[in-house]
Amino acid sequence: MPKPAPILLTGAAGALGQCLRPHLAKRPEGLRSSDIRDPGAPLASEEFMLGDVGDAAFVDRLVEGTSAIVHMGAVATEDAIEKIWHANFHGTFHVFNAARRHGVKRVVFASSNHAIGFHRTSDRLDSTVAQRPDTMYGVSKAFGEDLGSLMADKFGLEVVCLRIGSAVPQPREPRHLSTWLSYPDLVRLVEACLAAPKVHFDIVYGVSNNRRSRWDNSKSGIDYRPQDDAERFAAKIIPDGDKRDPADPTVVYHGGPYISLGLGEKPKS
Repeated sequence: MPKPAPILLTGAAGALGQCLRPHLAKRPEGLRSSDIRDPGAPLASEEFMLGDVGDAAFVDRLVEGTSAIVHMGAVATEDAIEKIWHANFHGTFHVFNAARRHGVKRVVFASSNHAIGFHRTSDRLDSTVAQRPDTMYGVSKAFGEDLGSLMADKFGLEVVCLRIGSAVPQPREPRHLSTWLSYPDLVRLVEACLAAPKVHFDIVYGVSNNRRSRWDNSKSGIDYRPQDDAERFAAKIIPDGDKRDPADPTVVYHGGPYISLGLGEKPKS
């Protein structure tokens, strides 16, 4: 029997890509990985292709012969508009369009909570809420969601958009008690998206099972079952309670610190 076509992972050298690589490489289909940076020696059952998703010809070669795509490749924060335009707008279009042309049905797209960042934290948000991006980075993720919707409706792609929260090894600040996505839950989320038997277009919040979460996945068709909870870090992060000013825009809105950034202004590390 011929070997099944591999899963494609873009952004494989990034923090989330490095988290996903060893898990996706264990799948029976194998893994094709890509990034503009070399992530190191390929894993067993992994093929790596170095290149830029902003290059349409490269993306065409990259996508051909794959069975599904996990598209993590992007500028991952607010940054110079030209960089976001190249990677997040052009690159995302190239990936979706190559999937369409090569008959790759399932695309899991790494969106962001910054696509809905200008909603108030007093509102609990589900997958049907209108986009309200907080930065040009957020606009680029809203664009990817809209493009995914178009590709699903017009061409029959099966698209899941992940509105990823704060995907870090451990929560570090009060906001993370609501928005944290643990790395194990990220793996569970992506695996659930790839395993879903029936998908048209769906949006899922990439968030762990945090008791303070303000995001609701009950209207999603993806069987994502997060297991981690940021609350076990609360005593360390806010030992005397949450002292943040409730009138501070970074507290008022879901986008947190991105609310106060100027266009093209990088967040402070």
